[in-house]
Amino acid sequence: MLPSWPCSLALWAAFLSGTAYSANSPRQQRNAPIQAPQRQFDVKSAYDYVIVGGGTSGLTVADRLSADGKSTVLVIENGPTVDSPRISQVYTGVAAMGPTWSYQINSARQPNLNNRSTSVTVGKLVGGSSAINAMMTIRGTSDDYDRWGGFFGNGSSWSWEGLLPYFKKAVSFSPPDAAVEKSVNITWDASYWGNSSSVHTSWPRFQWPALEAQFEAFRDIPGVEFPPDSGSGKAGVYWFPTFMDPQRVERSYARTGHFDTIDRANFELIAESKVTKILLRDGTATGVSFERRAGNGTTVTTVKANKEVIVAAGAIHSPQLLQQSGIGPRALLEAAGIDTVVDLPGVGQNFQDHPMVFTSITLQNFTVHPNPTDMYSNRNFSAWAQEVWNANKTGPYSLGVGNVAAWLGMPVIAPDTFEQIASKLEKLDHAASLPSNTHPTVVAGYKAQMKDMAAAMRSPNTAFYNHVLTGGGSSGTIVDLHPLSRGTVNIDTADPFGREPVVDYRALTNPVDLDVMVEIVRFTRRYYFETRLRHLAPRQVQPPASASSEPEDLKRFLRQNVNPSYFHPVGTCAMMPRELGGVVDEKLKVYGVRSLRVVDASIMPVLVGANTCQTTYAIAEKAADLIKADA
Repeated sequence: MLPSWPCSLALWAAFLSGTAYSANSPRQQRNAPIQAPQRQFDVKSAYDYVIVGGGTSGLTVADRLSADGKSTVLVIENGPTVDSPRISQVYTGVAAMGPTWSYQINSARQPNLNNRSTSVTVGKLVGGSSAINAMMTIRGTSDDYDRWGGFFGNGSSWSWEGLLPYFKKAVSFSPPDAAVEKSVNITWDASYWGNSSSVHTSWPRFQWPALEAQFEAFRDIPGVEFPPDSGSGKAGVYWFPTFMDPQRVERSYARTGHFDTIDRANFELIAESKVTKILLRDGTATGVSFERRAGNGTTVTTVKANKEVIVAAGAIHSPQLLQQSGIGPRALLEAAGIDTVVDLPGVGQNFQDHPMVFTSITLQNFTVHPNPTDMYSNRNFSAWAQEVWNANKTGPYSLGVGNVAAWLGMPVIAPDTFEQIASKLEKLDHAASLPSNTHPTVVAGYKAQMKDMAAAMRSPNTAFYNHVLTGGGSSGTIVDLHPLSRGTVNIDTADPFGREPVVDYRALTNPVDLDVMVEIVRFTRRYYFETRLRHLAPRQVQPPASASSEPEDLKRFLRQNVNPSYFHPVGTCAMMPRELGGVVDEKLKVYGVRSLRVVDASIMPVLVGANTCQTTYAIAEKAADLIKADA
């Protein structure tokens, strides 16, 4: 994703207020605008499964659990059901991003970022963040997933091999158009993909011609690998597809894939309804209580779960709901006046997101056309682009944020310093990087993670660096894929039910994060100034010349400019052993409570080196099988 959004676009959305919807509705015509299913129904007193959150994971699980035609499923979503061309639009990738369909949350001020606060962007609508993200279909490396299972010892099914079938099940892959593939030498391998899902990933019908040369420039850097496909589990420089329906050339997301085209009376969804409490009796989750807006007022409804309550509210709101229900750190709950049902210190801890920083290096002798600037500076080209889009949905308007990027490990980006940085991390007092009142189990889990991260820094197959290529004459955002600092997402003790949670990234509290990001900035300069691109007369604009390349100067620049969020929040209900601060076990069951699971990005114990949407789909697919096996 990118750090800005086109907020000036005209608002064009249909909000269907106070209405409940069922998936038992007519199928949409292939080329008709997708509209919300509109059969009204009365919420029943009980369902087999009650799912909190109608986003990426919640809708996936609901679809899979209701597929037998017998198991009754209710999905409760806080946001509205929205139909808007800004959501379906692929072009730019960020048309739907911003405040319109997101929660209005600002983070706690960040002392290590010059006391700045940042917007916390998570989707608030049916489809969740999959409806507003940049549609980048990225998977990460095998190391990322083997690391998860490693917290439980050998033999865990949470591994690359254990998750690969679910990656294949989660998304249907379509290859690129042959002519476009040939024009820039796109490589792909269908063996890493499936074709049975209604969530699609495919390719734009156009690519900027300079991308091939920008790709090839990485061959001038020792150690860079070029995996055959983005799904291979390997770090390197590679092409990746877009979450896009190949026929409609529109966003493909959780709602279009797991709700709109489903015709089942046993799968119901209620929107604009906020779950405020999980009902617990004798250590068992029995249902939920939710508020539903009705006219100028609010009604409170309870619904029973005959089998399980499944929390899929995302990394910001899943820990909030557990804490509101008396599941979380005892001291926090007591401060909020909430009775502790299960003292579970890890709830809301271990918060992670990808830090990013905007850089600008311009290529002064860049003369390749067409390029992205021609869309607004060349009338003939922009008219052609509009013509072919209107005729057959081809051309530049089928492009999102991009389809080729570098995902590189520390031995590649910092060959002279990675060992020194890894050793520095190993020697740190890790508890000092966490809040002073952190529970010993959470500290133990963090120490285990940092041991793994030191090893990851020495591995060529754990990507720390991400740079999406533009096909234009300048660079853009670069990303730290494995931050070492850990934040918190906790209820606001002054008003735990009336306010959004307190989101604290605690950015750069682990000092080694700055060391890593310095190398990320340096490597980006190296790519432009020490490869074949140097013949295009690169000029560094951001960081400014005053920052030079000295570590302390770059650290000062980073404190002023890093955004702690790439809009990939994870980790706040971590899947780790309870003695390591975990919240859920390997079956995603909440420790200390029966019939309660968490299924969303909050269970990731450590961030993957990738955009998180595809991983969240895979988690949900695996969770559905785990749930069905216990039914």
